Amino acid sequence: MTDFVSAELYAQVQQFYARQMGLLDDGRPDEWAETFTEDAVFQEASRLSEPLRGRDAIRVSARARKERLAADGIDFRHWLGMLSVTPDEDGSLRARSYALAMRVPRGGALDIFASVVCHDQLVPVEGTWQVRHRDLTHDGSGRD
Repeated sequence: MTDFVSAELYAQVQQFYARQMGLLDDGRPDEWAETFTEDAVFQEASRLSEPLRGRDAIRVSARARKERLAADGIDFRHWLGMLSVTPDEDGSLRARSYALAMRVPRGGALDIFASVVCHDQLVPVEGTWQVRHRDLTHDGSGRD
C-alpha cells in the first residue's frame, strides 16, 4: 500500500474538513455531529475526561459547548493545516493535521486558545467521509 493518496482524494479530504469545521464554527452542532460515525470515539486534548463514545455523546457535548460560547459572547474558529493523509488497507484513511483553536470575544481581539495535533481515522460513507476516531493532543505534550 502506498504512503500517499491521489491529489483528488487529498482535495476531497480537505473539503471534508473545511465543511466539518465550518459546521462547528457556525454553531451547527447537530450537523457537525453527523460527520462522525454512530460508534465514533473522540478524545479531547485535555484528557480531563474519558473519550466521548458515540455520535450522540459527541452531539450532546457540542450542543453544550455552543451554549457556553453563546452565553459568554464568544465566537470560536478552527484552522487546520499541514494535513497528511494516508490510506489503510481496509479503505479507511488516516489523517494527521495541526489545528489552531481561536476565540474571538464579540468586539474583542483574537486569542489563540490551543494548538493541537489531530489524528483522525476517516471512513467512507455514502460518497463522503465520516470520522470514526479522533484523538487530539496538545502541542508540546510529547504524545504525538
